[in-house]
Amino acid sequence: MAGFVGRFEHSVDTKGRVILPARYREAFTRGGFLSSHREGCVALWTPGEFERQTAEMLESSKSDREGRNKARLWAGDAMEVEIDKQGRLAVPSRLRNFSNLEADVLIVGVIDHIELWNPTSWEERVQPTEQWFLEDDA
Repeated sequence: MAGFVGRFEHSVDTKGRVILPARYREAFTRGGFLSSHREGCVALWTPGEFERQTAEMLESSKSDREGRNKARLWAGDAMEVEIDKQGRLAVPSRLRNFSNLEADVLIVGVIDHIELWNPTSWEERVQPTEQWFLEDDA
């Protein structure tokens, strides 16, 4: 599998649901997992990738207090989700608040997972790095 790639603009409906782009849906026929993620986005994981992330969190929680707190926060916000027949997934209010998902949402494939971003937050985080693609390697 080449992984999740691409960027899509969608919106959050009045019930807190987001439409998952059709190209991603096949990977979530058995459902998926949402969690808070770095830099203020929400991550959507396949069941297999969520297990791998869980194992990493468990391992890091054995090292020190910070590792345990990260694992607590991550696991405490994580939840299993199903994709309905219309391709929608419900994003709980605590995760929408965490990532400031209001009306618009940017859905980005990030190879091993999918991220849901507030478009303004995305621009603030990614815009400076975008310059890298414009640089000449010569």
